[in-house]
Amino acid sequence: MFSGIVQCTGKVTKITAKKDMTSIEVTPPKNFNKNLKKGASISVNGVCLTSLDKGIKRLRFDVIDETLSRSNLSELKKGSVVNLERSIKASSEIGGHLMSGHIHFTGTIKKIINKPNTLDIIINFPKKYGEYIFEKGYIGINGCSLTLGKVNNNNFYIHLIPETISITNLDKLNEKSLVNIEIDQNTISIVETVKKTLAAQKLR
Repeated sequence: MFSGIVQCTGKVTKITAKKDMTSIEVTPPKNFNKNLKKGASISVNGVCLTSLDKGIKRLRFDVIDETLSRSNLSELKKGSVVNLERSIKASSEIGGHLMSGHIHFTGTIKKIINKPNTLDIIINFPKKYGEYIFEKGYIGINGCSLTLGKVNNNNFYIHLIPETISITNLDKLNEKSLVNIEIDQNTISIVETVKKTLAAQKLR
């Protein structure tokens, strides 16, 4: 599990395509991989991946085709910048909201609005997920826990403060870029429970 508070960014240094998966190497900042153990879970652009070693100088991951097809990891290339977060511990402070690292879909950047100190981004999303996306709700974007702004049809706004801009890769996005989106699981559970309750009442 992750908190959605991105710790830093890393740079992709090598990508190796294999028969049914892709190996990715990422160079993280110093101390990010301190005490890292083989098999540890790391959020890479919001995707939960397994570290193949202790990551002394770089992080190595194997990514299966299913994960590539559901995320923007398929678009990574040498030099790409990715958001990184290590998994939380039981004693960790949850500054964002609990995230699993399981991506529901990719959204497309429709518009980027640069302001003097902040950044607004409009993201287009598939219509079928609309019932889980509403203003002031939680959402994960490239592994960042964010609060939803205005929602219009199949588009929603996110508003980034300077701290988020400085630590994450969200300021490097362009219009039409794909972003990994994880919907808050509590939101899904509540919506589905309400739907089942209303359906049951109709049958009475």
